[in-house]
Amino acid sequence: MPTTTCKPLSCNRCSAGFAIKGTLKTNMRTHTGEKPFACSHCPACFARKGNLIQHVRTHTGEKPFTCSQCSAPFAQKQHLKRHMRTHTGEKPFTCSQCSARFAQKQHLQRHMRTHTGEKPFTCSHCSACFATKGNLKQHMRKHTGEKPFTCSHCSASFARKRNLKKHMRKHTGEKPFTCSQCSACFAGKGDLKQHMRTHTSEKPFTCSQCSVSFAQKGPLLNHMRTHTGEKPFRCSHCSVCFIEKGSLIRHMRTHTGEKPFTCSQCSACFAGKGDLKRHMRRHTCEKPFTCSQCSVCFAQKGTLLNHMRTHTGEKPFRCSHCSVCFSEKGTLKRHMRTHTGEKPFTCSQCSACFAGKGDLKRHMRTHTGEKPFTCSHCSARFAQTQHLKFHMRTHTGEKPFTCSYCSACFARKGDLKQHLRTHTGEKPFTCSHCSDCFALNATLIRHMRTHTSEKPFRCSQCSVCFAQKGTLLNHMRRHTGEKPFRCSHCSVCFTEKGTLKRHMRTHTGEKPFTCSHCSDCFTKKGALIQHMRTHTGGKPFICSHCSACFALKGNLIEHMQTHTGQKPFTCSHCSVCFTRKGSFIRHMRTHTVEEPSITCSYRPARFAE
Repeated sequence: MPTTTCKPLSCNRCSAGFAIKGTLKTNMRTHTGEKPFACSHCPACFARKGNLIQHVRTHTGEKPFTCSQCSAPFAQKQHLKRHMRTHTGEKPFTCSQCSARFAQKQHLQRHMRTHTGEKPFTCSHCSACFATKGNLKQHMRKHTGEKPFTCSHCSASFARKRNLKKHMRKHTGEKPFTCSQCSACFAGKGDLKQHMRTHTSEKPFTCSQCSVSFAQKGPLLNHMRTHTGEKPFRCSHCSVCFIEKGSLIRHMRTHTGEKPFTCSQCSACFAGKGDLKRHMRRHTCEKPFTCSQCSVCFAQKGTLLNHMRTHTGEKPFRCSHCSVCFSEKGTLKRHMRTHTGEKPFTCSQCSACFAGKGDLKRHMRTHTGEKPFTCSHCSARFAQTQHLKFHMRTHTGEKPFTCSYCSACFARKGDLKQHLRTHTGEKPFTCSHCSDCFALNATLIRHMRTHTSEKPFRCSQCSVCFAQKGTLLNHMRRHTGEKPFRCSHCSVCFTEKGTLKRHMRTHTGEKPFTCSHCSDCFTKKGALIQHMRTHTGGKPFICSHCSACFALKGNLIEHMQTHTGQKPFTCSHCSVCFTRKGSFIRHMRTHTVEEPSITCSYRPARFAE
């Protein structure tokens, strides 16, 4: 029987033609709004019986249509039909603009909007427009805060299903996306896409202000805020604002004390992932950052940047107080404390305060006795790496610091600085009591003790105290009998280096101390001082009993014995005592019958034979 194309029944509202009366009746309900088919489970009503049947299956869970390929069940025949295309690969819907093909009509419709720019779905809160209803739905959750997708492992909630799916891989460890270049695996497709740019060097996101390019959109957004000054992320504790959300999260840990990143080697904990990564290089000894000038390698990128400035001479950090420039921000920060007097680092043992964290760390070793730096030549240990560096030069003989005046070389920069003052005459250290100036701070400290009478160095044998450590060391040799300084001419030994130096002049005949009045020369400075008093008439030694004055301290001592009656010089033959050593010597000759050796320097001619 042939199929007729005649449609004798017409709608009196829209003039549509229908072959069957039931179809016309159904069409009329689109005009009248009649919905005679009501759901027995919920108040929903439908114009067509078929629509009701499909709806009831949402209550009963019935899925009568089964895929012949994978047995997946569906509630509607149309859903099964679309599903079958995933097996057959059929894509019957073609884009008229770019010939792209799609399995579903709605996918084609969404795609067409990429050509037309149509965004028919508008947000009722902020008027943002979207091409698809699903995108609008996701956007609305930003306003409502709804997060309908919950992790079954840790109860974390997400606004998007794909975010939950990506999160679940943290628990399962699944990384389904693999890099074709280096076989690195990733949990998210976006992570792989970003990673691939490390191989291609692609930077598709460009700043409209300064044309700087970025591999990721997020860094571009953060960078743009450096131009706009926008800091949208505010700390709820101290109201400090940040450009990046990650910076706020890290900052919040300074308030909470949270350290979620743990080292697998030594269990040390860190507040930031980057801090843990840098710490791990201590264990692995990895130094991935290489200087392009001298090939020196560094564990941290910041250290490399600071190092590069030693080549370029760049000093971008300027002090606002004295205009001194520095190559490192940290150095400027420490320098600023010399102006402000700030010492934020306090010792827990003795409450001493320090301007730098490193200074406190070094100080703590004076309490703990820790000496972590060991010499590879002699196993000597040191509390500071700088001290080890100086010590190593005693083995290598290295003296890298050269005087520009006399070419003398020094192992330490400080020694050179002190030496230069012998040429310049600079004496930057001034006594607050008498205004005397000194080239060395240590000399000033020793000088100050002449005013304060402080004697901090005590002998462990006899409890005698001294103002200088060197004087104590010399004194200790009286107890030990040690005489470490030997004369190279006559092998006589001395307890003090200065005594040996004066003794050597008896061999060399050197007399370095010259009188400015009569040009007489002396081997000892003390002898010059005594001699100068013959010109000046100075008598600085005064008797406390009769106010008699003397040019020499020895003369005062002898004079004092006339008041005390003390006679310290006793004859071993007849026990006679004497006040003065000279009288004692003359007396001893009466026992030995020794004639004094007196030579006349003048012999007149008339006495000559």
